[in-house]
Amino acid sequence: MKPSGARAAEHDSQEADMRVEDQTEVLEFLGNPASYGMPDGTRVATAGTHISSIFLVGRCAFKLKRAVQLPYVDFSTAARRLAACRDEVRLNRRTAPMLYTGVRRITREADGRLAFDGQGELVDAVVEMNRFDQRDVFEERAAQGRLDPAMLTELARVVARTHDHAGVVHRRGGAAGIATVLDGNERALDGAHFLPAGLGAALSAGLRAAFHGHEALLDARERAGKVRWCHGDLHLRNICLIDGKPVLFDCLEFDEAMATIDVLYDLAFLVMDLWRHGLRSEANLVFNRYLDERDEVEGLPLMPFFMAMRAGIRAHVTAEQAGRATGPRRAALVSEAQAYAVLAMRLLAPVPGRMVAIGGLSGTGKSTVAAAIADQVGPAPGARVLESDRIRKRLHGVRAEARLSEQAYRPAVSARVYADLARDARAVLDSRHAVVVDAVFERMACRECIERVAREACVPFTGIWLHARAQTLLARVDARRGDASDATAEVVRAQMAAQSGPVPWVRIDADAPPGEVAARVMRAMETT
Repeated sequence: MKPSGARAAEHDSQEADMRVEDQTEVLEFLGNPASYGMPDGTRVATAGTHISSIFLVGRCAFKLKRAVQLPYVDFSTAARRLAACRDEVRLNRRTAPMLYTGVRRITREADGRLAFDGQGELVDAVVEMNRFDQRDVFEERAAQGRLDPAMLTELARVVARTHDHAGVVHRRGGAAGIATVLDGNERALDGAHFLPAGLGAALSAGLRAAFHGHEALLDARERAGKVRWCHGDLHLRNICLIDGKPVLFDCLEFDEAMATIDVLYDLAFLVMDLWRHGLRSEANLVFNRYLDERDEVEGLPLMPFFMAMRAGIRAHVTAEQAGRATGPRRAALVSEAQAYAVLAMRLLAPVPGRMVAIGGLSGTGKSTVAAAIADQVGPAPGARVLESDRIRKRLHGVRAEARLSEQAYRPAVSARVYADLARDARAVLDSRHAVVVDAVFERMACRECIERVAREACVPFTGIWLHARAQTLLARVDARRGDASDATAEVVRAQMAAQSGPVPWVRIDADAPPGEVAARVMRAMETT
């Protein structure tokens, strides 16, 4: 339940830490169990960062703003800290109302003692929160391999809804807003002494060059209302599971300008954080489920750039933290900072778009294979995966997991699905990204149509045809639960009966384990 410190350097991580008030008495008050009406001996645990001190008491947490005045935040007076606490509660209640209880004023009473919400003069203020199990913070769950696809799908939907409801801001953002961030990053990277010689300068130059290639798109997205007052600090440490649902908390509350950003730049922090944890497939899943909810296809060229920006910020923030650490802690932070910088450089490396089409009867594992290869296809965070099953559900205005009637599978509806699949795939390719299309593709006309899309977009095309034994297909469709496909055993039998000759795509045996099938698909891509 603590801010990461990453937000503190969005513009400049040079910390001219000027403490203007002595909070010793307040810290003693908050560390005393009697202040909360608790008996002597009750443990008051503490945690904190360079801008906050946190006191954990029973089921509650109390967050105190440190009395600091920095380039990016001014908590120098009690009145400013009280205002910041109120802003924190107001803004975080947008996404986590169950966590943010309210603001408690700390006052000095007539007898000279401090109290919560007394009648005396204001001395300080704290945010009161409900505690939650730290094991349910997403960074902890990621480290333990406890982020499953259903949870990540819901997380993507939560982020999308948050962006839907976020206020559009036209007075800042676009290319000018990103240029301001890059200016601060360059100053910070120039002073990041723990990065290898030349790496900071190379990263700054790479980010600036990429920015110049995106200026027109950044401005167009600002005009289209894509710049909004977002969370601003959307990484795994600021997401937790409450009652089985992902909850976003601890948003960037102290500077509206720093949180007024392109929605994809907000998403990019989360995607980059998953990526750097080695969860590339999970990052691609979140990316795709978010795009299922929000039409952001024209912004796809920005994703590698935005992810690199986020990684670059983490590089210089972590390097700055290393400068204040000692011993093994410093060594670990130096290594982490360098890894972020290297990641940022890799994300900036150009990767061409391409198309992979995966066809086969229901039960061959098309969607499983598509998800397994997507993070390795095209620019970061991997290919946009377009599934005919999800497009059909979208046409009918229902969630992917909902089941449709037989009427939704009439030939005319299926023709519309394949037309939309081709249109959406072309839009992705026109955005210089990569796409994996997943459909049965039983008809030659559908296969020729999707091949033509790739040919007209002048990108490499790989057509994969998965095939498996009848008993494998039937067993798989019978075992499906909460899947986007509505195929049943009867549908599979009808598909097998309607088959008409070989398909001229690369044939791959789908009876093999999914990992082996995915590896074969990747090898097939190398030759096409």
